[in-house]
Amino acid sequence: MKKILIVEDDYSLNNGIALALKQEEYAFFQSYNLEEGLLQLEEQTFDLIILDVNLPDGNGYSLLQKVRKNSNVPVLILTANDMEMDEVLGFEYGANDYVTKPFSLMVLRARIHNLLHNIVKNQDIFHRNNLLFDFPNMIFKKDNTEIILSKTEQKLLFLLVSNTGRTLTREVLMDKIWSDGANFVDENALSVTVKRLRDKIEDNASKPIYIQTVYGIGYTWRD
Repeated sequence: MKKILIVEDDYSLNNGIALALKQEEYAFFQSYNLEEGLLQLEEQTFDLIILDVNLPDGNGYSLLQKVRKNSNVPVLILTANDMEMDEVLGFEYGANDYVTKPFSLMVLRARIHNLLHNIVKNQDIFHRNNLLFDFPNMIFKKDNTEIILSKTEQKLLFLLVSNTGRTLTREVLMDKIWSDGANFVDENALSVTVKRLRDKIEDNASKPIYIQTVYGIGYTWRD
């Protein structure tokens, strides 16, 4: 079930969206101001965010900017401002779509379906600054130059980038990468794989930006 966060201070509209789409196999989580929205985002991940621009305790664009620092989750902007500049700002800050109030719930439903459909198609393709990881086609690039990764390196990279910001323990990584017999794999094999991957994607492997070591626990990917 897809998890959707609604950040909208209008109680009637917030509840109306959740009620109107409750039979669409979505789980809705509702916030009525900026602070509540940020707390929800700290506690869990979502498949889509419906975000009002004008909130009582701040600007929705500020929340959007914070989201974009760590996540590619699709964001649908709601606003009462039918102004071109507001739309431009939304897209510049990383919004995926834009709806001006008042709007039809049928239109909103269609926009949501479209965003979730697109994210499913593209969920295994990652863009990180000068890096491109296209896992379905096994294409990996740095500065538009293709990088050759081994199968083991590909598995490690996918686990890290698809769990951006989360610490994955050495045990979990070994179990996922060498699923056919992790119990018989020397822990040094993981360290070697991490080093080789850093050598290929980091500008300075001795001072990694992306693949961070969490000492005594495992590794995490940082954007």
